[in-house]
Amino acid sequence: MPELPEVETALRGVTPYLKGFIIEKIVVRQPKLRWTVSPELTELKDVKVLNLTRRAKYLIIHTEKGYIIGHLGMSGSVRIVSHDSPINKHDHVDIVMSNGKLLRYNDPRRFGAWLWTDNLEEFHLFLKLGPEPLSEEFSGEYLFKKSRQKSIALKVFLMDNAVVVGVGNIYANETLFLCGLHPLKLAKNLTRKQCELLVETIKAVLTKSIVQGGTTLKDFLQPDGRPGYFAQSLLVYGNKSKPCPQCGAKIESLVIGQRNSYFCPHCQKKK
Repeated sequence: MPELPEVETALRGVTPYLKGFIIEKIVVRQPKLRWTVSPELTELKDVKVLNLTRRAKYLIIHTEKGYIIGHLGMSGSVRIVSHDSPINKHDHVDIVMSNGKLLRYNDPRRFGAWLWTDNLEEFHLFLKLGPEPLSEEFSGEYLFKKSRQKSIALKVFLMDNAVVVGVGNIYANETLFLCGLHPLKLAKNLTRKQCELLVETIKAVLTKSIVQGGTTLKDFLQPDGRPGYFAQSLLVYGNKSKPCPQCGAKIESLVIGQRNSYFCPHCQKKK
């Protein structure tokens, strides 16, 4: 699944081609995605795009009439192509712009979404989301308070969007390794100092990955067609049985919360 840095990369890639231009129309070839594509989208014509932002892993296109909410799902991607670009299999949605370009959404598994809302503050999918990981609201003190009485694995805790959005599987693994914390450590046993270190590291890892263009996943390409490159420097994720970059012990893996987890048994302790 594309993670927060991939979505941020996509956002930055498509913004210059949409912001300030007019949406002439939206073409929906396959409305049955994770949720049915909002019918308001096909009715949207000759509407100006005011801005583009991101909330968690959702792309938000601000128009003068309301908001288009996009999610890439498990295998989705967006491209900027010309109006006469050939249509390929799984090209489900086109946002046709007045500048001769269009934003094309491709999704083989159809787990993504394209929705509409008139009121962003009351949009149902955003109501229970935690703070953005790069925001000031996400602090060591905030994480410490959230972790009290949480008898769940630390990795599951960090990936809970009600705690903080956008810390997906890859970056949770990398963060815990850099902090020397075992993924099965109980969240309630975190100290204030550990929470401060976690927040600092999450911010650093995500910032680095955004700068480098997102993580290379087989289902993700940047809007210009180039893959991201951050995966080349991953320390533990996907490296089962390879030597730990710090101590040389073999990286181990186990399933936590139905997701593969990678850690060094020597460098990462439960206590």
